[in-house]
Amino acid sequence: MATALETNVLEAQARKPGTKNEARRVRRDGKIPAVVYGAGKDSLPISVDPRVVTRILNSETGHNTIFDLALNGEKAKAMIVDWQYEPIKGRLLHIDLKRIALDKVLRVSVPIFLEGEAAGVKQEGGILEQMLREVEIECLPADIPSHIDVDVSHLTFGKVLRVSDLPHSEKLKFLTDANQPVAHVTSVKEEVVVTPEAAAAEATAAPAEPEVIKKGKQETEEEGAEAAPEKAEKKEKK
Repeated sequence: MATALETNVLEAQARKPGTKNEARRVRRDGKIPAVVYGAGKDSLPISVDPRVVTRILNSETGHNTIFDLALNGEKAKAMIVDWQYEPIKGRLLHIDLKRIALDKVLRVSVPIFLEGEAAGVKQEGGILEQMLREVEIECLPADIPSHIDVDVSHLTFGKVLRVSDLPHSEKLKFLTDANQPVAHVTSVKEEVVVTPEAAAAEATAAPAEPEVIKKGKQETEEEGAEAAPEKAEKKEKK
């Protein structure tokens, strides 16, 4: 299992803060705008290579990767804490970076990977459902795992895998509720198939009108029919 501490180097250049035109100019030059902050230092607007950022995000440790940020001739440990993609073409638009002190604990979310074939699936014909895909932990940067693996081969119907059942280490402090369900085996739901004939019959069937409404309409029509001759008789007398 890889840890989040890697040897990647992300080169950065200082840039002017703020306007959309400046951000467009940075992107035209093949870079993307970014901001770096943390470790008791001021926030700085920078530009970075999107190809290196993409490689980091797509690595095994993903956004939890800690790398060297090279800026103004100096290197500092950093990690990606936020990023934005262009919605249509999927290009990176902007990232936020945080300086990291290796002797300070971090709070991060780590993916949960299920291993093995659950007994409830193999022997009882159920399906494995994973309700929780990430767990929040606190640890030193060098101890951040790329993911947490858990064996589910013992899972049968009625048994729930919880956060408390995940592999724990004295280097990791779990912040997610220990009783939070992670996975369980559930039964296969029967699918109701509606035939075209049944759908057509349902669509053409007229809804039954309540009895009280029918009666009200009938009385109204009868009263109208009785009123018409009476008006005609009064008119003749005149």
